[in-house]
Amino acid sequence: MHIAVAGNIGSGKTTLTGLLAKHYGWEAQYEDVDDNPYLNDFYQDMQRWSFNLQIYFLNSRFSQIVKIRQSGKKIIQDRTIYEDAYIFAPNLHSMGLMSTRDFENYFALFNLMSSLIEPPDLLIYLRASIPTLVDQIQQRGRKYENNIRLDYLKHLNERYEAWVETYSMGKLLIVDVDNLNLRDKPEDLSTVMDKINANIHGLF
Repeated sequence: MHIAVAGNIGSGKTTLTGLLAKHYGWEAQYEDVDDNPYLNDFYQDMQRWSFNLQIYFLNSRFSQIVKIRQSGKKIIQDRTIYEDAYIFAPNLHSMGLMSTRDFENYFALFNLMSSLIEPPDLLIYLRASIPTLVDQIQQRGRKYENNIRLDYLKHLNERYEAWVETYSMGKLLIVDVDNLNLRDKPEDLSTVMDKINANIHGLF
């Protein structure tokens, strides 16, 4: 079984992934942030490093999905390969931060990869407003995220909403996180887990 948590930067994906993995005994697969050789450079100069960063993420997540399906385990994944292709890369392209040539090259590679993989059995989308995202980004204090622009987060949110509206590859659970504290309020986490239980009832 493959469950994935999707959402904008700072929406709480990593926190929820860890909490659910612990509760259900699932294996967690996290985004490769600490070992990513491009992230810091990307936030300093998005135009120069956007293609390199997106190719790195594409390769990293494709490898993750292949291992997930081969393992036969119950796995929860922090962010999906689809978010890279339908949200982050097109956003960089539309903002003039990735050339059309690079974007078309990237998307052709994604199309090939996506034809070889299965989507998650359940996608959990964490919906968050810009103030919530900014607050949570500041709380975790990653140095390279200090340079994230508000218009960048806003454009990403708009693309997430458009993507989720047409998502049809599997079960989808939308969680509005603006008024939830999943880390510190057990009752908030319990509410989300009740919804997850209802969705995965037929997956096992």
